Amino acid sequence: MVRQVVVRRLLALDEAGRLEAVHARIAAESAGVSVRTVWRWLAVARESGCVVPVPRRGGFVFTDELWARLSDVGGNVKALHRWMEEHAEGVVPSLDTGVVPSLATLYRVVRAEQRAGRVLEVSRPFRMDPVVYDRALAELALPGTVDETGRRPEPDAVGEPESDDLTEQAESSPFAGGARLYAPGAHLVSTCQLAEVTEALAHTVAARGVLCVYGDTGHGKTVAVHQAVRRLPRRVPVRRALVAVKPALPQLRAALLAAFGLPGKALTSRTDAADRVLLEALSAPGVLVIDDVQRIAAPELDYLRLLVDAPTTQTSFVLCGAGAERTLARAPALASRILTWQHTSRLEAASVPGVLRLFHPLWHTATDADLLHADETCARGNFRTWAKITSHAYASLSRCPETTADRALLTWACSRLGPAAP
Repeated sequence: MVRQVVVRRLLALDEAGRLEAVHARIAAESAGVSVRTVWRWLAVARESGCVVPVPRRGGFVFTDELWARLSDVGGNVKALHRWMEEHAEGVVPSLDTGVVPSLATLYRVVRAEQRAGRVLEVSRPFRMDPVVYDRALAELALPGTVDETGRRPEPDAVGEPESDDLTEQAESSPFAGGARLYAPGAHLVSTCQLAEVTEALAHTVAARGVLCVYGDTGHGKTVAVHQAVRRLPRRVPVRRALVAVKPALPQLRAALLAAFGLPGKALTSRTDAADRVLLEALSAPGVLVIDDVQRIAAPELDYLRLLVDAPTTQTSFVLCGAGAERTLARAPALASRILTWQHTSRLEAASVPGVLRLFHPLWHTATDADLLHADETCARGNFRTWAKITSHAYASLSRCPETTADRALLTWACSRLGPAAP
């Protein structure tokens, strides 16, 4: 986000008399700077009437593109300097001489930018009334958030789904999994379990620590983690490692390399080079989600511990899986480094009717007694089981619209789940 775009939007709101602190906070998050820096930019623009700072003649100006590159290399000024030397043409257009500045000059400029309040991409939890935040977001109309008319862009433009429909999310989400659901009109329900995972993830990312989300199968661990990472600031990169069953160390290393989009085949046979590349990738702030961590044996878990312990690691780890707490108990060195243990429990019986009616409108006509009977005899608080029951019930009602969501329909739907339904 370039400085002039942010300042121009804020000046327009200021002239209209609608500028608030939340606008400055959103602008700071979008530009990757502190709120203080945004207010300073605005003050300079008010005084000079120009949204672009005038550089000193012959001096080096640290552009937004260079700051983004510095974020990509994890704040490594030497790595940025090497990149500038390799791409000398076009990276220093502000210099009259067209010569890349010395490393000492680059260090000095970066320190000056940081003292002025500019920060690299980090996780900063931000709590705000959604109504107030969305209104401010629409009024700012920053690129990548909403268009010039105040409308959100199409999902393809930002790379994440905007619909709450579970079937649409399952098609586009990298965290899709669990029951295959055919029930148009189903919605994600913000249960207390989801809220707890969201809070735990926000704290862990802020501390750049390790989070373990565990619980029995079908309790919504993966869905909760997926929704929690979606609520992080958009500029916090999220990676997901797909691990095989009982992976050997080369397979685990290849899965981690693939999560960061690195050439796994070229590096898995070169242990030292692969480890260096992984550590460099982990030096940037972000989130690495490893689902089904119970598949990983203790020796390979110790390799994860080495990555976590590296002094340059800035990425937060999220370890998720059914029985993950038992698996990690066999790797005490890694378990001792987990900041937060978050258990995802089954639905409480008293909350089942209300949650299901929020989940799908077909349960609006079902009685509490029928839903509680099905939960007691079949689902037992397992949300994945309830998703499958909902899919079967929806298909039956679509074929026979004259039927209703009663105990007979629930009994039939439960019978489709097999003799050992959870």
